[in-house]
Amino acid sequence: MSLERFLSQAISSWMSEDGPDSDIVLSSRVRLARNLQEYKFPTLATNEEAALIIQTLEQVIQDGSPLKSLELLKMNELQSLQKRVLVEKHLISPHLAEDSPHAAVLLSENEEVSIMINEEDHIRIQCLFPGLQLVEALQLASQMDDYLEQYVRYAFDEKHGYLTSCPTNVGTGLRASVMMHLPGLILTQQMNRIIPAINQLGLVVRGIYGEGSEALGNIFQISNQITLGKSEDDIVSDLISVVSQLILSERNAREALAKTSNIQLEDRVFRSLGILSNCRIIESKEAAKCLSDVRLGIDMGYIKDISKNILNELMILTQPGFLQQFAGGALRPNERDIRRATLIRERLKLEK
Repeated sequence: MSLERFLSQAISSWMSEDGPDSDIVLSSRVRLARNLQEYKFPTLATNEEAALIIQTLEQVIQDGSPLKSLELLKMNELQSLQKRVLVEKHLISPHLAEDSPHAAVLLSENEEVSIMINEEDHIRIQCLFPGLQLVEALQLASQMDDYLEQYVRYAFDEKHGYLTSCPTNVGTGLRASVMMHLPGLILTQQMNRIIPAINQLGLVVRGIYGEGSEALGNIFQISNQITLGKSEDDIVSDLISVVSQLILSERNAREALAKTSNIQLEDRVFRSLGILSNCRIIESKEAAKCLSDVRLGIDMGYIKDISKNILNELMILTQPGFLQQFAGGALRPNERDIRRATLIRERLKLEK
C-alpha cells in the first residue's frame, strides 16, 4: 500500500458500499482514546518521549500482530497538502495534521481502521463503517484495542477508567458518531428545534468535520459527550436510539415535502443538478448545497441515472486539499472554484 493510494482516491473502499439506512446515515465512526502508562501525555511529552511512542508501536507492527497489515505514515514525512487530503477523507484529525515532529497514523488498506499516534492522546483508534453500523465499528475498534493491549500497558485507573489528556474523554475513552444527511429536517425547519433536544440527551451535533466545523450540504455529525459512568455498549446503544429517531423524523419530513411541495422540491433538485452540470465556477458552499439537493433527488426517485455515492465522493473531491492535490500544487481561491466546477461537470458526465 502506497501513500499515493490513500491520496488519490476520494472515497474509501468502505464508503462505496451500502450500509443500513445509508440513504440518511452516511457513516458510523467509533474512536477509542488510549495512553501508555510509562509516558507523559502528548500535551506534556518531550520530542524524545513522543519518538519512543512511535518506536514502540513500530515494534508492535513488526512483531506480527494483526496490526502488521496497517500502513504507517509519519506526519513529518508528508507535505502539508498531503496531510490536508487525509483530513478531508476523515482519516486523520486536523490536530494530528498540525506541525509535530513525532505524529503518525496507521491505516488499513480499505481505510476502515485509522490509528492516530501522538495526537491529543498517545493512541486514538478509529473505525469507520458505511450506514448505521455503530455496533460493528465498536467491535472492530475493540479488537484493535485488545491487540494493542497485549503489547503495551495503558494508563488506567480502577475508579475512573482509561485516563486521557482531555477530562471529557476519561472513562471509556469512547467517542461514537454518525454522519447524517438531513435535508428534509432543514427544509421543513425542524432542525433548530431538534438540536437543543439532542444536546439535552448528552449528545452533540456538529458539522461535517467535527468540532468547530460547518454543516455543509446538510450533513451533520451526531456524537456522544459522556464517556464516564457508562459502558461502551450503553453509549453506543443510546446513540443508536437517538439516531433511529432522527432517521424516522427525516423520512417523515421527506414524505411531507413530497406530499405538500412536490413540484417545488423537484424543481429545486433539478435546478441544482443544472447548476452542477453546467457551472464554470462554483464556491464550496454552493457546491455542497447543490450536491445535497441532488442526493435528495436520487434518494426520492427524481433522479435515476446518477449513483447516490456521488454525495460522498464529490463532497470530498471538491475540498481545497483534494483540488490542489490533483492540480499538483497550491491554487488561489478563484482557481479552486474554477477547478471545482470543472471536476463536478466531468464527474457528472461519467454517470451518463
